Amino acid sequence: MQQRTIEENPARESKTLERLLPRLEERFASQIDPPQWDAFTRRVRREFPSLFRRLLTLYGTQYDFFYHLENILASATQMWIDRPNELKALDAMREADPDWFMSNRMVGAMCYADLFAGGLQGLREKIPYLKELGITYLHLMPPFKVPNGDNDGGYAVSSYREIQPELGSMDDLAQLATELRHHGISLVIDFVFNHTSDEHKWAGRALAGDQEYQDFYRMFPDRSMPDAYEQALPEIFPDEHPGSFTYRSRISKWVWTTFHNYQWDLNYENPAVFNHMLEELLFLANQGVEILRLDAVAFLWKRLGTDCQNLPEAHWIIQAFNSLVRIAAPAMLFKSEAIVHPDEVRKYISEEECQLSYNPQLMAVLWNSLATREVKLLKSAMQRRFHIPPECDWVNYVRCHDDIGWAFSNDDVEIAGFDPRDHRRFLTKFFTGQFPGSFARGAPFQEDRKTGDARVSGTCASLCGLEQALEEHDEHKIDLAIGRILLIHGVIMTIGGIPLLYLGDEIAMLNDQEYVNVPDKLGDSRWLHRGRFDWDRAALRNDATTVPGRVHQGLLRLIQLRHQNLAFSKAETEFIDTGNTHVLGYFRNNNEYSVLCLANVSEEPQTLEGRHLRLLGLRKTVVDMVSGHFITAMQEMQLQPYQFAVLSRPR
Repeated sequence: MQQRTIEENPARESKTLERLLPRLEERFASQIDPPQWDAFTRRVRREFPSLFRRLLTLYGTQYDFFYHLENILASATQMWIDRPNELKALDAMREADPDWFMSNRMVGAMCYADLFAGGLQGLREKIPYLKELGITYLHLMPPFKVPNGDNDGGYAVSSYREIQPELGSMDDLAQLATELRHHGISLVIDFVFNHTSDEHKWAGRALAGDQEYQDFYRMFPDRSMPDAYEQALPEIFPDEHPGSFTYRSRISKWVWTTFHNYQWDLNYENPAVFNHMLEELLFLANQGVEILRLDAVAFLWKRLGTDCQNLPEAHWIIQAFNSLVRIAAPAMLFKSEAIVHPDEVRKYISEEECQLSYNPQLMAVLWNSLATREVKLLKSAMQRRFHIPPECDWVNYVRCHDDIGWAFSNDDVEIAGFDPRDHRRFLTKFFTGQFPGSFARGAPFQEDRKTGDARVSGTCASLCGLEQALEEHDEHKIDLAIGRILLIHGVIMTIGGIPLLYLGDEIAMLNDQEYVNVPDKLGDSRWLHRGRFDWDRAALRNDATTVPGRVHQGLLRLIQLRHQNLAFSKAETEFIDTGNTHVLGYFRNNNEYSVLCLANVSEEPQTLEGRHLRLLGLRKTVVDMVSGHFITAMQEMQLQPYQFAVLSRPR
């Protein structure tokens, strides 16, 4: 099938807008204030050409396109009218400072509200803990209403406007967002917009036989089309859910279910779906959510004969949503979640699409470096694929609520001297403790018995060797494990972008083996690293003689270093050859501010030649801002096992 492209036609766009604006003004005349309406329509005029082109390309062949176009603009207008004044003030602040999220003050954390604090009200009581840690960005796992039992950890949403009762209410979420904002913390929430739960009201009406709502999803009366699609579709969760379709006998139809049989993929070929999801999106913006993590962006559009991932239409949908957010809630940003090939990940990152993006490649290559004790793959991957548009930023993490997958390019693996398939199997074996000499205590997730492919579950501390070391009462191994934890966090704090901590890692929480006793969690090894936050362990965080205290105090030093050095604010990252395959090196340059970051990924001391350091522009004597030690560049520099160093360099 020929791929569609977006065509510009300024005269047509202008003419269409001049017809629509008076209709909108008449429609909302009783609700609008003239000065505010002028500001709003200026944003509409600015964004409409881009919005119109994308919607026309997506839906222009439909006979009622202009009806849907007007409804979409009307939805955006109504949600802007409903937006609280405090959030409209935030809109103005963000428009005046569009790079606010690129500050060195940005440090993120993520958690489940119930596991961290018992619910939304409890989370408000824990704000002092977040402030103590220096958090300015809090990502809550989906708090929305979901089915009892199977719900994919909150990603099978039954209502975007209701909170799971045991967590609280939507009013609680709005109050939490307000209090966080008053403390300088931006609230981040997932927008699960590829699919809904089969208990969503739209799915319920579809099951009742309502054709309008059956068109909200992708349904087929027999296997002919599903079989045709599946010739090119990969299986996402092969152990649990073979194929991409589920039969529902109540309506005698096959429903498209990419991930789980209780998650129904939405049909974005239907413009009514786009409009309804826009309203859900802007509803969340009006609760005070500042950043939306767009879940499963790669899967939004389907086309026969393709793997139905990363199609151009998926980008156009997000870009259209972006334009509408810039009109109705410009304080909000998008963050993409695309666990796909690194080259595809970068395609979602732009000012017009997602200003932020997870960096799954960095996560994968950091763990690879700990397993191999080399930085060849890490350096190659970062040199080739780290740079993104200057108005955008990465969100860097060592792990999240999900599994660790080996999301790096085969090209980079081959450059590093490995066979891609064999190397991924090695990493899985290493981090699940099956490789001789491994320090890690992880578990495989979604292992493919045919190919041996799998991802890995486990907390940061357990994957870094702390669980093994504590069981063996080996002080040297404990030191090495803590060194690994602080090393990889040192990299995400300084490499460029927003560092994101999974709460619990800052106190070195270990794997939670008790999940196997919970029927709803049994079989999903990701619950190994989703344990309930250990507040007794957190009480030790200021005691540097304990393991939690050593890790917490080490992370605080890294966070303070980030906060206090403008080299980490909207800076350029320049990866260098350190002359040692065990040591990663990169400069962070921001006008007159410049630092050199060095990371020894091995358990052996490593040396760097003084001559090499001088060629990199270092003074004869510099201070390591992490340890406080003076370094003489005339001599060899020695990095201790798993040492992370930050050296200042004059520009």
